Amino acid sequence: MTVATEAWPPTVQRRMTLQEYLDYDDDSDICYELVDGVLVEMGAENPINNVIASFLFSVFLGLGIPYYRLIIGHQVGVSEASATSRQPDFIVHTEDSLAATLADRILLPMQPNPMLVVEVVSNSNSDKKSRDRDYVDKRSEYAARGIPEYWIIDPLKAVVLILCLEDDRYVEYVLMGDDQVASPAFPELSLTAVQILSAGR
Repeated sequence: MTVATEAWPPTVQRRMTLQEYLDYDDDSDICYELVDGVLVEMGAENPINNVIASFLFSVFLGLGIPYYRLIIGHQVGVSEASATSRQPDFIVHTEDSLAATLADRILLPMQPNPMLVVEVVSNSNSDKKSRDRDYVDKRSEYAARGIPEYWIIDPLKAVVLILCLEDDRYVEYVLMGDDQVASPAFPELSLTAVQILSAGR
C-alpha cells in the first residue's frame, strides 16, 4: 500500500521516509512495515505466533535478562537509504539498542544492534510473500544491518532456523524435534526445537 494524502494526490505515488512512517496514522488498527518507502500491511498472524513470543519472553527472563530488554513489538530500521523498517515478533535488546529505540521510537539503521531478533512465520504453506519476507528479505536485511543472531520459527513446517552472523553473512543451523538450540549469544540456553514450536506446552 502506498500512502496518498491531500498533499500527495492519488495519481502521484510518493515514498515515505522513516520519520514520515513514524508519524503516520490512518486511524485504523492495521499494522504496517515500511519496505523501500512503501507501507506494507502486516497480514493477520496465527495466534500461535504471540504464544511463542510470550514463551520466549519467559525463557529469556529465566536467564536473568531484565524484562525491559525483552520486547514484543519494537520497530527495527534496516535501511536508511531504502527507508525500510521491520517489526520482529520478539527482540532481545542490549542496553544501548533499547536506549536508542526508546529515544527515537524506532531502532534506526546506524544505531546499536539488538542481540537477537526472532520472526515467527505465518502461513508459510499458503502465503509465499509472507514466507519470503521472513526467509529471504529479512534474512538479508538483518545480516546487512549486522544483527548477530536471527531465529526463524516456522510452526507449520515444524522447524527452527538459528542464523548466526559470520563475516557479514548468516550461517544457518536447522533444528527439528528434540534438537537443542546452540546459541552463541546465549550458551546457557537449554531449549529444544519442539519446546519452541509448541511454546513450552
